[in-house]
Amino acid sequence: MGLIRTHFDKLWLGELDPLDVSPFTPLMAWEEVADRVAFVSSFANATAIATDDGLVLIDVGSFLLSAHVHSAVRTFSEARVSHVVYTHGHVDHVFGVERFEAEAAARGWRAPHVVAHEAVPDRFRRYELSRGYNACINARQFRTKLEWPGNYRYPDETFADRHTLEVGGLRVELFHARGETDDATWAFVPERRLLCTGDLFIWCSPNAGNPQKVQRFPREWARALRTMATLRATVLCPGHGVPIWGEDEVHEALSTTAELLESLHDQTLTLMNEGARLVDVIHAVKAPAHLVARPWLRPVYDQPEFIVRNLWRTYGGWWDGDPAALEPAPRAEVARELAALAGGASKLASRATALVAQGELALACHLAELAALAAPADEGIGRARRAVYAARAKAATSLMAKGIYGGEAEPD
Repeated sequence: MGLIRTHFDKLWLGELDPLDVSPFTPLMAWEEVADRVAFVSSFANATAIATDDGLVLIDVGSFLLSAHVHSAVRTFSEARVSHVVYTHGHVDHVFGVERFEAEAAARGWRAPHVVAHEAVPDRFRRYELSRGYNACINARQFRTKLEWPGNYRYPDETFADRHTLEVGGLRVELFHARGETDDATWAFVPERRLLCTGDLFIWCSPNAGNPQKVQRFPREWARALRTMATLRATVLCPGHGVPIWGEDEVHEALSTTAELLESLHDQTLTLMNEGARLVDVIHAVKAPAHLVARPWLRPVYDQPEFIVRNLWRTYGGWWDGDPAALEPAPRAEVARELAALAGGASKLASRATALVAQGELALACHLAELAALAAPADEGIGRARRAVYAARAKAATSLMAKGIYGGEAEPD
């Protein structure tokens, strides 16, 4: 049994806690997971499917780790790469084709044929327009400073809803779904009972509410998962994390993830239909405890509260239902007024510090932020604010929350 299979067994059986060992941390290894199928654990993963007429790659690597993917694939097989399928256009999935193209040119092979959903080119064009913004938000989210890529390998062929590849006598079925992205593709290989989900499954609470990025689609996502669960796949290769082995295990992982999304969707929409404000919806909707306790649904990347906010954006406008927020005063003016009523900004900061000690971190953040806005030049208040956010970051479970709070805890 290899490293990847062992890691799956330990996660599935609860011997590894996803809050201690992130389940989508790349193992930087590869393993044959089904007949003539290699899974490469990277960031993001790639799956190489051998046929009698070359390899089909489901995703190809990130702009940082494409060399690792290439090396792993070449350890598995020296056959030419016939097709590359992008499961979506995120930059951790679509880099490295040029490595296989260079090989093809040197060996006199046909170049890899890249297939993706028809919305992928629009994503690439948007990334080219918003390169600076994407660099900022990813630096905050992942707590690292990396240059956002500016050049993309566009697909040679796109499709709308369904597409079938026939390569070397093997059928690879491609399906479009809106989920984490609007351009998602998942793949099924019936002959090998192999399912490649892309980021529609990533071993944690679905990334359906990212607070810094564009619209997600929880309801359509759940539908896609339900469809996948009917296919009786025996191996699931995800976009992040390790594969899942076993027909029952694959079905359970897919159906419970769909159930979580459906529950959050239905609870949120019920409250919206009753006229509730966003802040009330956020605090009223609860993710079912029996679901988020599953090792593959822990809130270690995204979190259910963020999904609720995204669902509000799906069905509602930008207004959160608070009439004071429709045409708000500048927050600094509000902060100065409240600080004056409290007896000074330092009083707000002191109360924020006391609330941290009491475990009231959300309320502490509000007061610390008001204090800093009311007295931006006060170094003592600045230190208190950073300490509040440091405590909030330490208590957070999701990478997204940790990244945002951690950024505010650092000195300017």
